[in-house]
Amino acid sequence: MHKFSQIQFQSPADIRAFQEARLAEELSYLQQHSKFYQRLFQTHHIDISRIRTIEDLQDIPVTTKTDLQLYNDDFVCVEKKQIIDYVTTSGTLGDPVTFALTSEDLDRLAYNEYLSFTTAGCTSEDVMQLMTTLDRRFMAGMAYFMGIRELGAGVIRVGNGIPELQWDTIERFKPTCCIVVPSFLIKLIEYAESNGIDYENSSIQRALCIGEALRNPDFSLNTLGKRIHERWRHPLLQSTYASTEMQSSFTECGACKGGHLQPELIIVEFLDDNNQPVKDGEAGEVTITTIGVRGMPLLRFKTGDICYHYTEPCSCGRNTIRLSSVLGRKGQMIKYKGTTLYPPALYDILDNISEVKGYVVEVFTNDLGTDEIQISVGTNKPSEQFAKQIKDLFRSKIRVAPGIKFLLEEEILKIQFPQMSRKAIKFIDLR
Repeated sequence: MHKFSQIQFQSPADIRAFQEARLAEELSYLQQHSKFYQRLFQTHHIDISRIRTIEDLQDIPVTTKTDLQLYNDDFVCVEKKQIIDYVTTSGTLGDPVTFALTSEDLDRLAYNEYLSFTTAGCTSEDVMQLMTTLDRRFMAGMAYFMGIRELGAGVIRVGNGIPELQWDTIERFKPTCCIVVPSFLIKLIEYAESNGIDYENSSIQRALCIGEALRNPDFSLNTLGKRIHERWRHPLLQSTYASTEMQSSFTECGACKGGHLQPELIIVEFLDDNNQPVKDGEAGEVTITTIGVRGMPLLRFKTGDICYHYTEPCSCGRNTIRLSSVLGRKGQMIKYKGTTLYPPALYDILDNISEVKGYVVEVFTNDLGTDEIQISVGTNKPSEQFAKQIKDLFRSKIRVAPGIKFLLEEEILKIQFPQMSRKAIKFIDLR
């Protein structure tokens, strides 16, 4: 992995040849070091020397989150003394899974974020404000810090929350970029408006947004993206998508037309429910094979995230595959009154109602054995008329209306931010 690698800008054929050469190395490493994959290859009579192309990967069964939960230790490929850092997944779709990183993995993580930031257009001249946590076994915050250091930019570790401290930091150090969960930008805007802060003329020129979708599949801003942009026009809003399991990220360049693959670090497939590649223009489950991970590499791991992908060259000059925002998590799919939904479709409607001050979507199984949706809405002005207004909006957008329950804004915040959580909780699955 060279700091000034230009593989992203090479032809699609050259990118593919590079990845297929690396794939052979990864398969060999797994066969030598991974108990889980040794067993998988043996059980399914897989001769890894016959897996030469990305299409040949279809001869190997996929790896699932259940595999990781049941056989977590069997994925570790190194002795315990080689493990430097322990992290866990956020546990969105079940119990958190432990990941063990070697010193080499930490270098790779820093390099990934270096590539991510350069893709976004950041340089060593930037000062970057980290509005995410570095603790609580969270891989991303540490990765951002190490990547900024690799870039040679300045970094201010503020952590999440506390709008007052965020604005004090912006005014004191004049950062040019922030790394942030986008809905928190709304809270920053509201705090600035309440406290007479001239946020439109702040030093922030770019917001790298994590954890929530900003755009529709056609790259237009979704409701959350529009709400931020209409009130704070100055920063360029760019998405970056990653997960603990892939130890890599897909980040938008300045064109904001999807997150770019880093071909040195990850191979990606897009699969349907039968583990077959989706057709062009269809959404598929992001399925990844890591390159260069030594502690816990993964082969054909189904992330649970549903995305569109784009293969045409980007105006930035890169020829890499690009991903849309995540449409939803496969495990969170809701079948409600004949309509198939993912939670982000509900969020997009709720984000468009200014009187809604926070919300939590709960899904449970009703007496008939089908999915039921109850949305707790934070508002200081509850009324039957407001509930009807919300339901009518749902019917006009997605044809069905969920149950609505009103809570005070403070009550919603307590549900959204429990003490042990690293992320705001918007979705509770009780099925």
